[in-house]
Amino acid sequence: MQEPTFLILAALAAQPRHGYGIVQAVGELSAGEVRLRPGTLYGALDRLAERGLIELDHEEAVEGRLRRYYKLTEDGTRALSAEIERMQRHTDAARAQLRLSPFGGVA
Repeated sequence: MQEPTFLILAALAAQPRHGYGIVQAVGELSAGEVRLRPGTLYGALDRLAERGLIELDHEEAVEGRLRRYYKLTEDGTRALSAEIERMQRHTDAARAQLRLSPFGGVA
């Protein structure tokens, strides 16, 4: 799973969000390291919806524009959980290797 996809799913884990809310949440989750552009975001949202990982929660009109809110599906929650576990295994393995480093590793 690519990092932007992971962060979008994570941004939707707690609550439904609209596009700009997702962009803000991804920025916060990544400590500002990942900034989603609209083309990237909406392309990813379309792909995630096609895969059944997210779905439209509701729409509302704000200042004459339609705002769509997305939420995780059960499959999306499972995919996010599986990716978290996979990343944790890799992190644990890398940390164990770093401890063996002759330059001294981190705990």
